[in-house]
Amino acid sequence: MALFGRRTEAPTPLDGVDAVFADLDGVVYAGRGAIPYAVESLNRTKRERAVGYITNNASRSDASVAGHLAELGLDVVPEDVVTSPQAAMLLLEQQVAPGSLVFVVGGEGIVTELEKRGYGVTRAADDGPDAVVQGFDPSVGWRELAEASFALNANGGADAATPGIPWIATNMDWTIPVARGVAPGNGTLVSAVHTAVGRFPVVAGKPETPIFEEARRRFGAERPLVVGDRLDTDILGANRAGMHSAVVLTGIDRAKQLLAADAKSRPDFILGDLRGLHEPYPVTEPIRGGGVKVGDARVRIDGNRVDIVSDGDGGLDLLRAACAAIWQAGIAIHALDVPTRLYA
Repeated sequence: MALFGRRTEAPTPLDGVDAVFADLDGVVYAGRGAIPYAVESLNRTKRERAVGYITNNASRSDASVAGHLAELGLDVVPEDVVTSPQAAMLLLEQQVAPGSLVFVVGGEGIVTELEKRGYGVTRAADDGPDAVVQGFDPSVGWRELAEASFALNANGGADAATPGIPWIATNMDWTIPVARGVAPGNGTLVSAVHTAVGRFPVVAGKPETPIFEEARRRFGAERPLVVGDRLDTDILGANRAGMHSAVVLTGIDRAKQLLAADAKSRPDFILGDLRGLHEPYPVTEPIRGGGVKVGDARVRIDGNRVDIVSDGDGGLDLLRAACAAIWQAGIAIHALDVPTRLYA
């Protein structure tokens, strides 16, 4: 792990990487607009290695996503985009026969992938669908969620001996970042159906591994780096898939979430923005008397108190040092006295 290794040099996060898998919302863009430095950094990355875009957002097709990214100035084609509906198709093929009728909750992204593979598409439970695939779309409302519940309960359900037809969710993101702030995501909508049917779907997108394995296969990557803004989806999923990861502080999760990250959700790199992909990443070193040093920042754990010995740059290096010290200590964050300036 980059945060804990003792090195005499400071390579960039891209050293030894043969592909970068970047999340979209909160990493490349917020709403329709590009996040500062994202486009330039990713185009520069693509000059020397593959760049794939992995998104849990199921509302658009790969071609639609690629078109948006191209408008922002990225060098991208539809094949560079790996969507949660594409990962959902891998799960669907394992559960229903070719040409089956599938009930869709969601938009273009799911319908496009189903039609590519010869599945029938319906929005009516009375059509007797063989499976339900659910993904996010801004237009989804109560009627669609209710109809999905009827389809899932038609031949089974919470009180029946059989579980009902297969139910696949593209992802379980509870929230999504948009131009105006943070909004409910697909996980919130899935939970409404879960309440009605009494069971959970199989999930294709982050943090589950199908979407990462599809990206690895498509790009033939052996040493990919996953870049994301969420610990509970991007970073947890990368760790589950055995991939290195970098969290970028331009989206959902910030310093407070990083300091409290559990062992399964900790990134290899902490970046302020995507320029950090190309910059030397500072070494984390132990300091005399306990604690760690990153750059000129020094942090140690004294009992249940997090002590800032030296602020250093007062920014990223201080956060990196604090994360390393807290993570190494193995003490739950709620049991520690953490200085406010580390996360305010």
